[in-house]
Amino acid sequence: MSNKLTKILLHPGDFAFVEPGVHIHTLLGSCISITLWHPQLHIGGMCHFMLPERPSGHPKGQALDGRYGDEAMMLFEQEAAKHGTRLSEYQAKIFGGGNMIVGGNETNESIGAKNTEKAMQLLIGGGIEVQVAHVGEYGHRRIFFDVKTGDVWVRHHPLKGLGRLNSLNGKT
Repeated sequence: MSNKLTKILLHPGDFAFVEPGVHIHTLLGSCISITLWHPQLHIGGMCHFMLPERPSGHPKGQALDGRYGDEAMMLFEQEAAKHGTRLSEYQAKIFGGGNMIVGGNETNESIGAKNTEKAMQLLIGGGIEVQVAHVGEYGHRRIFFDVKTGDVWVRHHPLKGLGRLNSLNGKT
């Protein structure tokens, strides 16, 4: 039996749902990653969505598109069903939704805040336990998800000039 570890790098719009022995990585700015992990089966996945939902005027195709939060959640539902599970059996963690523009108009809600709000609505509405939410602030995050253990590591990189007071380095 091989102990070789598989690593997957998610780009914006990507989605992965895997078995133990896989680590999923991504880099987030205003995008959101949701990790879902089944504590008994040690399976789970991660999405990297860019917008809360498909913009109006863009025709919906037959295939779900992971670039949009609502469709990424539908991808999770499909994968959970393939494994004979329900989404309410999974534990969720949410990351990203950072503000990437310093000095912008604070009265307008940023895309990161809209993405964060959509992620919370989808999870809470689906009866999924949210264990961790490391969202908002300024800057980007590096995410590392170990599907075997359900552990997620995050490194927050604030935008230059804002200091490192709000960084979180370590396991969540």
